[in-house]
Amino acid sequence: MTNLIQKYFPEITEKQLHSFEKLSDLYSNWNEKINVISRKDIDSLLEKHVLHSLGIAKVMQFAPSTKVLDIGTGGGFPGIPLAILFPESQFTLADSIGKKIRVVNEIAQELQLENVIGIHTRAEKIKEKFDFVVSRAVTQMPVFMSWVKGKFTSKNINSLQNGVLYLKGGDLTEELKNFPEATLYELKDYFDEEFFKTKKVVYIKNMH
Repeated sequence: MTNLIQKYFPEITEKQLHSFEKLSDLYSNWNEKINVISRKDIDSLLEKHVLHSLGIAKVMQFAPSTKVLDIGTGGGFPGIPLAILFPESQFTLADSIGKKIRVVNEIAQELQLENVIGIHTRAEKIKEKFDFVVSRAVTQMPVFMSWVKGKFTSKNINSLQNGVLYLKGGDLTEELKNFPEATLYELKDYFDEEFFKTKKVVYIKNMH
């Protein structure tokens, strides 16, 4: 199954490939103890969770030292796949459900991901500042944008200005009507699988 990752990210190293290969077993084992991924999705973990998370990497290649916050990470998506792909960037994965963060930290440890920290907290309580905030459809965009207000560093070190990279599917017209500055990237332009037909990455730059 990891040939799916190699197909779209041919430049990944052996070490990275090995980490991606281990994800299926790690999540299957954890899922038996704590339900972090819906049972029906565990068989298609690499496509529906890992590759979906990596859709962000098709839009933005994080520069070394980039600080990324993943809000509502659940079992570690999109944060863990992105952390494997960008070992020189720092990822903080936050969720309000403690047992999910336990899974995140255990998996990061198993994979020896030194660039990941999982924190059990609500988005609004995070005081630190980041270059980018990533997430995967945790809530409606207006609510999400209120959570991330004031969480961005002012110095830009990436090809895109600091801001939000949000994985979302379906028709977003209504949800984004108050965000005329939003840019939509269609994942079907990058990935061939049927699953990605309506999936997008929404980029909204930080307006301060």
